[in-house]
Amino acid sequence: MAGFNRRSFLLAMGATAAGVPLLDAQAIAFTAGTTLEATATPIGTSGYRRLAAGPGWPTVIRNDLVQAKAGREARRRALVSFVQFSDMHICDAQSPLRFEYLHPIMGSSAHRPQEALTAQGSTSLVRRVNAVRRGPLTGRPFDFLMTTGDNTDNHENVELDWFLTILNGGRITPNTGDVRYEGVQNSGISTFWQPELAGVDDYKAKGFPQLDGLLDAAVREFTSPGLNIPWYSTIGNHDDSVVGALPDGLLDSWYTGRKKIVGFGDPVQNAKVAQAFNDPKAVPEALAILAGGGVVRTVTPDSRRRLFDTGEFVRKHLPSGGHGYTEANADGVNVFYTFRMAPGVTGISMDTTNLAGFSEGSIGLHQLNWIEKTLRRNSSLYYDWLGLPQRQNVTDELFVLFSHHTSKTMGNVLPDRRRPLDPRMNGDALVNLLHRFPNVLAWVNGHTHRNVITPHRHETPGRSFWEINTAAHVDYPQHARVIEVADNGDGTLSLFTTLLEADAPYQADYDDRSDSGLASLCREFTYNDIHSRTNPLGTPLDRNTELLVTVR
Repeated sequence: MAGFNRRSFLLAMGATAAGVPLLDAQAIAFTAGTTLEATATPIGTSGYRRLAAGPGWPTVIRNDLVQAKAGREARRRALVSFVQFSDMHICDAQSPLRFEYLHPIMGSSAHRPQEALTAQGSTSLVRRVNAVRRGPLTGRPFDFLMTTGDNTDNHENVELDWFLTILNGGRITPNTGDVRYEGVQNSGISTFWQPELAGVDDYKAKGFPQLDGLLDAAVREFTSPGLNIPWYSTIGNHDDSVVGALPDGLLDSWYTGRKKIVGFGDPVQNAKVAQAFNDPKAVPEALAILAGGGVVRTVTPDSRRRLFDTGEFVRKHLPSGGHGYTEANADGVNVFYTFRMAPGVTGISMDTTNLAGFSEGSIGLHQLNWIEKTLRRNSSLYYDWLGLPQRQNVTDELFVLFSHHTSKTMGNVLPDRRRPLDPRMNGDALVNLLHRFPNVLAWVNGHTHRNVITPHRHETPGRSFWEINTAAHVDYPQHARVIEVADNGDGTLSLFTTLLEADAPYQADYDDRSDSGLASLCREFTYNDIHSRTNPLGTPLDRNTELLVTVR
């Protein structure tokens, strides 16, 4: 039997719906509403900076894995077009168990000035997807949207409800506890931005404005239109661990209580608590410090803040269609699945979280074996662990994999209590597995809050693939990513990656309390966060790109 190559799949699919011709032989770009047309650009050179519309970013051709061939634009046929959301971190900013006071040590992951506006910010991205509607470089209507984890921030039931409503559509009141906001941003503590209080704080000293009525507007009811396309869900570490890093069972009762620690007088105590997020040996001392209390604010209890487990995460998706999950996933043990992206293209949603805690991930051997079986089932050529080619008479599919963690953030190999005897594998083990299957095109993920696109080369070109990592919605630049796959008709495929920004003005009046005005201010605050990460945009090679892979 003749050996498989990606091209044989494309030739077989050429007369079917999988190969949709471009709307124009010259590949007219539908750039409106994308970063091909315009991008958020800071005004000025220093200090607190407002944003304005700046030049769009061009599509950069990346020949890392195979050289682009002339004339491919006229030959292309679109195979699939989809959108990636990642790291929405829909946040109950008033939750009693948050560690905002650690932000001088831990940065934005502990506290963000925009965190009361996460629901409005993500809803503006939903509106953008609905407005754009199609892949900008192939014209193919979006087939679906995938969100690659950290859908919630504090792992609370109410946050999960808000997340589902944002994507499905409906009314949201992003408020817990009292009818008025009662979090750190009206506490009078100068280490946090106090938008409605007069006087200097650490943020106003850096140029943040005083904005009367902002917090009342942030917690009022609003409507999300919901997505106009099917969507799928992948779990992240903030969706199954306390603040994305600590195991459940240690501090759960704090969430629904009335005591909120807003700081410690001793910086040494802060440092010891912060250490527990990365060092298992530091957890007992950190728990003792928290039990002793610090600077405490009394807040209104709310039972909706109760934590959910991985089974509940799945089950809350089921009433609105499952979004990839089925009753087979409802026990929360095997939180991974496959789905049909388009004719001839299969998606694999993985679970790279670890219930042992800590923010990094890994993958169990049980799941790794399941992925191998899934890939083998629709690969007429694959390679065994010794690198020897194996051929079989099966129908070929192309594969795109999705996870929360990246290949470089899968080093947490502590046992997961869901399968305590199942060995945990790091990112290199998954990369090595994917190299064995020429049908794999890409691995799409989040977690880092940065745009990074990595070529995974193999000495056999057909065994190479791309890793596409996209920045967070909760932090600047609040990007979503459109990914389009097209057959170039010349032995190569192109994966186009185009970034989307929120459907909100680049600059809003400071007294604008409309939904779009709040989303605009949310983006402005993300840019100016005094503890923000460096270079979340990535380089031009990580933004709008054409990624070439061979099909020979």
